[in-house]
Amino acid sequence: MPATHHSSPPPTTSTTPAPPDGTAARPARRARTGPPAPAAAPPTPPKAPGAPTIGRIPVLDVRPTVHHGRRPAKAVVGEAFEVSAVVIREGHDAVAATAVLRDPEGRPTAYVPMRELAPGTDRWGATLSVPSEGLWSYAVEGWGDPIATWRHHARIKVPAGIDTELVLEEGARLHERAAAEVPEGKSGRGTLLAAVDALRDTARPVSARLAAASAPEVEEVLTRHPLRELVTSSEPLPLLVERERALFGSWYEFFPRSEGTPEQPHGTFRTAARRLPAIAAMGFDVVYLPPIHPIGSTFRKGRNNTLSPTPDDVGVPWAIGSPEGGHDTVHPDLGTIDDFDHFVAEARAHGLEIALDFALQCSPDHPWVHKHPEWFHHRPDGTIAYAENPPKKYQDIYPIAFDADMPGLITETTRILRHWMDHGVRIFRVDNPHTKPVVFWEQVIAHINATDPDVIFLAEAFTRPAMMHTLAATGFQQSYTYFTWCTTKAELTDYATELAGEAAAYMRPNFFVNTPDILHAFLQEGGRPAFELRAVLAATLSPTWGVYSGYELCENAPLKPGSEEYLD
Repeated sequence: MPATHHSSPPPTTSTTPAPPDGTAARPARRARTGPPAPAAAPPTPPKAPGAPTIGRIPVLDVRPTVHHGRRPAKAVVGEAFEVSAVVIREGHDAVAATAVLRDPEGRPTAYVPMRELAPGTDRWGATLSVPSEGLWSYAVEGWGDPIATWRHHARIKVPAGIDTELVLEEGARLHERAAAEVPEGKSGRGTLLAAVDALRDTARPVSARLAAASAPEVEEVLTRHPLRELVTSSEPLPLLVERERALFGSWYEFFPRSEGTPEQPHGTFRTAARRLPAIAAMGFDVVYLPPIHPIGSTFRKGRNNTLSPTPDDVGVPWAIGSPEGGHDTVHPDLGTIDDFDHFVAEARAHGLEIALDFALQCSPDHPWVHKHPEWFHHRPDGTIAYAENPPKKYQDIYPIAFDADMPGLITETTRILRHWMDHGVRIFRVDNPHTKPVVFWEQVIAHINATDPDVIFLAEAFTRPAMMHTLAATGFQQSYTYFTWCTTKAELTDYATELAGEAAAYMRPNFFVNTPDILHAFLQEGGRPAFELRAVLAATLSPTWGVYSGYELCENAPLKPGSEEYLD
């Protein structure tokens, strides 16, 4: 139930801004145990019949609100975001509103005056920004403004000679009350008391006495320390504030194995590191690697997805796992874990972060297939079902069955993610998260971010809007989008407007112009101008954007006519 009280807002306290992006000290790591079992929230008891459900000054429809306040809205350090609410009151007396920002300890750090966004709408708004990371909160306070009400009446009555002395005395008493509520040590009390003296000075012209109460210096003090009555607060809403890279950046994707030499055609982490200075010189912030793990040999795919590989074919990186290891192992042809650490260090030296693909699926040769058969779908004949997205078939990949042992899968997933975090990875691009339970990701991401809030998860979910939005709201810091398929002015305008609307409170878009298996016809047919145009659009319509290796060379050969897949 909203709280109602009489007060002026306390003085704003200050917070120390966080260090620049990527330099904040990480919190101490908790013991490596499995995630705790989620506690069921007690049901909210229904209000008794006739009990008030609205405050003295109604504060309604506070935005942004994600899942009715059960999930936090999102911002990054220094990002400006708008808080708004409908604020009304009975009669004709003046009403006003204030946005209140509280730090993770619950201390109010900012009281920001709100303005009516459009006359007659009763929706008030204010722009806030947060100086440091953490789980903050915000609320809206609606209140009666007796001085504004008095001014409106006085400007009508005093010139008309109606109850002149009585009206001026009412104003003097209101300004006395306002002066008394100016906090000790804050300036402005003397200015308000001077207005009180002027209002009561019968030796001065009436017009001058009234004008003294509306002087600019009086307005300035009342803006900082308004006299508020019937203050009614909304319920606080959560605000998750994260590091800048969660919102802003540019990604470059490439396969380390493609960075070979004439003497060593299969690239390694060491040879791929030679590419990093050029990537940094193009202005990218994040280097994204597809899976770097051992690849299965059972039903291995050949070149261009053929089912008849040659002995020289290295397979699809997303067919993860072999007798050499699974998701916590590097492919031996790429090098060792020490070589990977060297690659990460070289990237950091050039101002780049490494994003690692996390594909929760297995080849038939993955160690999990034998150690955890309950994690897979078994058909009536005892075989394990491979992945399909008709008409596409992925015979070299087994999807995961989650409901037989979700706690075990959560524990193993967090262990794997922390393994790579220990080797310098703070960004994960999650492959096809929409084919796994949303509650699984909610728990995994919450468990990781509870100790490492700087870790970022990108949802690669090209699927129905409701699922994309739900994944974003329940934990993923960034989301793939439909940008690739928006090519006309109308499509781009509509989609960018949608993403900049209410969804912006929780869904951060990452506009990829292409991927290893998405080559839109616009790029196939438009030549270099199409590549330039799409890059400019992606980089300016979205805070984060990305390309797949070869984009800068305008590579545009499709696998076959009418296909969106790359040749080779």
